[in-house]
Amino acid sequence: MSLFPPPEHLRAEIFTRMPDRFRRKVRTPWADFNKAGHPADSFLEGPSFDRAGNLWVTDIPHGRIFRISESGEWTLVTEYDGWPNGLKFHKDGRAFITDYKRGIMTLDPASGRIAPLIETVRSESFKGVNDLHFAMNGDLYFTDQGQTGLHDPTGRVYRYSAAGRLECLIDTIPSPNGLVLDLAEKVLYVAVTRANAVWRLPIMIDGALSKVGVAIQLSGGLSGPDGMALDEEGGIIVAHAGLGCWRFDRLGRPTHFIDPVVGLSLTNAAFKGKRLYMTESESGHILTVDLPVAGKLMYGQS
Repeated sequence: MSLFPPPEHLRAEIFTRMPDRFRRKVRTPWADFNKAGHPADSFLEGPSFDRAGNLWVTDIPHGRIFRISESGEWTLVTEYDGWPNGLKFHKDGRAFITDYKRGIMTLDPASGRIAPLIETVRSESFKGVNDLHFAMNGDLYFTDQGQTGLHDPTGRVYRYSAAGRLECLIDTIPSPNGLVLDLAEKVLYVAVTRANAVWRLPIMIDGALSKVGVAIQLSGGLSGPDGMALDEEGGIIVAHAGLGCWRFDRLGRPTHFIDPVVGLSLTNAAFKGKRLYMTESESGHILTVDLPVAGKLMYGQS
């Protein structure tokens, strides 16, 4: 039962589809354990816009990064030995990538060169990093999800400061996924996929976390909340994999629900003005919808 009025329903449109020439319907080690062994010709994630207005996406099982023009044309920028998931742009023009297999990587968009940034923590490997978000001061927040869930609530959130200091902020989350800071950057919101919830992580004056709680409790879907985005009013966009995409206002009240026009696996979203772009991962489509509030300008876009 919902205590709030029904949200406005919107229907997404198709912006573009991964061309057939890039599709590879073969078994991969990633799909064996994340898609029950089913071949995945692609699995799109990490939508992010560069300053020129191009949309960048990752393809996890095949280790690929694509650039999509404003007209919907696809360009393969690089292919490497990795499982890239989240992608965000730094002010210096580089793309930072959470690679499930290799840790935090950087990409030079001009050359396509991939370089490792953070591969281990005190000589230990990550569980499997998932998504990332830049604060406006350049601090990088990222989730380490791996195979955690209600059976193993040991997922982690890290902060990598602009000065190069890495610290684990919390290590008791059952499947941390997408994440975004609020407008004041005093609260970090984290999609907790296997708990079907969005958690609120208040950041104290000393930079530590305290009073962690549930901001939004979801239900339904075939998976749970995945990627997130923030708008100029502090509203939170939540890609609910296996269901659709939600907008909640800054108080956590649902205002809009977006029905995908194809597929159900909306995994992440990125704003370009008031237009929201969403990755439909199973079918390899990018979907779009217009919302009443523009997205907050990202660190790498300013």
